Amino acid sequence: MAAPITTPSGRDVFDGAFWTDPHPAYAELRADEPVRRLDLPDGPTWLISRYADVREAFVDARFSKDWRYTLPADQRAAMPAAPTPMMILMDPPDHTRLRKLVSRSFTVRRMAELRPRVEEIARELLAALPDDGTVDLMAHYAFLLPVQVICELLGVPNSDRDDFSAWSSTMIDDSAAEAKQEAGQRLAGYLAELIERKRAEPDDALLSALAQVAEDDGDRLSQEELVAMATMLLIAGHETTVNLIGNGVLGLLTHPEQLATLREKPELMANAVEEFLRWDSPVQNAPVRFATEDVEVAGVTIPAGAVVMLGLSAANRDDGRFSEAAALDVGRDAGGHVAFGYGLHHCLGAPLARAEGEVAIGALLAARPELALAVEPAELVYRREQPGSGSHGAPGGPGPPRLTTPRFRKATFT
Repeated sequence: MAAPITTPSGRDVFDGAFWTDPHPAYAELRADEPVRRLDLPDGPTWLISRYADVREAFVDARFSKDWRYTLPADQRAAMPAAPTPMMILMDPPDHTRLRKLVSRSFTVRRMAELRPRVEEIARELLAALPDDGTVDLMAHYAFLLPVQVICELLGVPNSDRDDFSAWSSTMIDDSAAEAKQEAGQRLAGYLAELIERKRAEPDDALLSALAQVAEDDGDRLSQEELVAMATMLLIAGHETTVNLIGNGVLGLLTHPEQLATLREKPELMANAVEEFLRWDSPVQNAPVRFATEDVEVAGVTIPAGAVVMLGLSAANRDDGRFSEAAALDVGRDAGGHVAFGYGLHHCLGAPLARAEGEVAIGALLAARPELALAVEPAELVYRREQPGSGSHGAPGGPGPPRLTTPRFRKATFT
């Protein structure tokens, strides 16, 4: 059994009480070990936790998305750059090409036009909840709303949405590896068929637009790239929004003065969502990067070939950037937080996630003025996925450590 990972004072990192509240451990790391080597099951990983260092690392080309930098130089060329053609796994120019193609369809205007449907979905889900008693808000509201919105965005027919939701749930939740793999394969097969239907019979949905998009030079997304893009939108868009809704509502219910402020001034909701994103980030750490050479950060040398995690949640609680960062304040200017990343890989779906958060939380507060926790906060159960499991290299070949981002969605929030 691997030795526990602790802070200088003995707080667990990625274990024990950390899962309920990671912020005391992050505060220690920022103060004493802002660049910390973590000896995880898949190998050593370097966690960067201060805001300024995280922002700088996001735009430092020496931190690559190409896992092959974990291999000796003479082995890199023989291995594929990425297991699947997703933008989040790529550096320029491949990333630049895909982002340019996708951005032509994934516009702020398209996201804004979807908002009335998000509002309708929220009303329908709230109407389906019982009028009194205990409700699992995560299972029956926070989880369902983003899945339905993603289906609307991609153009998944109503008749297919139960299957689509089940596959996505299996891939995202704490399922066995075999079940995740089977669900991923079935989802990929379904998306491939749906893309062909969209090509034959175009509509106004995003997937149809992506299938039709072409550059002046004739470049367009391949079938494999389209499937990868749709899968990324499903997982990234769904996961962040579920966590945003759950974390935001829990934050309000455990800070009644902030809830009272928001009820008195509902016009602060957009600002409040930015604060929820900062205060309890939906994703704790950015997808990993790989050092292309020795890189010095905060006086620590991260060696060439190292796996590097950028601590989004830790950075967003840095007092060096946000005054009294541990405090939830729906009236503060939370601009500049890194909940959606920064630089080239800033989340394309951020406008939609923000809109969903505003609508979902605002509609809930309006519909349920007596909303309260049914249990003590300490009794809430947090879903967790231990970092460092499996490999995403080429089949049959060596691959890098696949550190899955720790996720903090409440499973029994009622």
